[in-house]
Amino acid sequence: MPDRSKQNTALVTGASRGIGRAIAVRLASEGYYVIANYHSHREEAENSLKQIRKNGGSGEICQFDVRDAEAVQKAIEKITKTRSSIDILINNAGITDDQILVMMAAEKWNSVIDTTLRGFYNTTKPVVQGMMVKKAGVIVSISSVAAITGNKGQSNYAAAKAGLIGASKSLAQEVAKRGIRVNVVAPGLIDTEMVASAPVDAFKSMIPMGRIGQPEEVASVVSFLCSEDASYITGQVIGVNGGMA
Repeated sequence: MPDRSKQNTALVTGASRGIGRAIAVRLASEGYYVIANYHSHREEAENSLKQIRKNGGSGEICQFDVRDAEAVQKAIEKITKTRSSIDILINNAGITDDQILVMMAAEKWNSVIDTTLRGFYNTTKPVVQGMMVKKAGVIVSISSVAAITGNKGQSNYAAAKAGLIGASKSLAQEVAKRGIRVNVVAPGLIDTEMVASAPVDAFKSMIPMGRIGQPEEVASVVSFLCSEDASYITGQVIGVNGGMA
């Protein structure tokens, strides 16, 4: 049995489904001990953990709402007590709540912005503090092609994901000399629950490759950015969108 206490630790927010689950499974398969965060879908998070273990990885699930700074702080303190440090942070938690801006209720705007951007701040700040002490770490945030191209009915989502890019680029400059790399992955249309009700066939005509992507294709890019093969890459936005942007 390997000594799991010596494994590097990766925290993946929003890891109960879709892209987050694929990232958690991929990183665990590569030897990281994965903390799979979830907000409310405990059963789905447990399914993520089952897939991690099925693929020979190890980890655990961890419940907190990224919008709740106190809950995030307590969770991270607990993780670092048992795991020593968080070596990789994947900011994946996010939601959509679509409506054209002229008809968008404030709650729709605020909930999407808060989950992505408040969540980024609440989670990244305490994690990066620990990374700065260790002088090592990797942070990858999951944005969207909508942040680059815009998308009708998604001004809240596009704004949140664009803000994530700006925040990540700024943080990358602040912590580069401390051995910490910060990058962004911007997926296009990916086959997840989030697009289950979307007119996928209509969208395919907008994608030069003519198909939607798979969560594992996003996870493979995240995995690369977390690896030593990406040791000279920071402050970058990598699109995984079939040529949309």
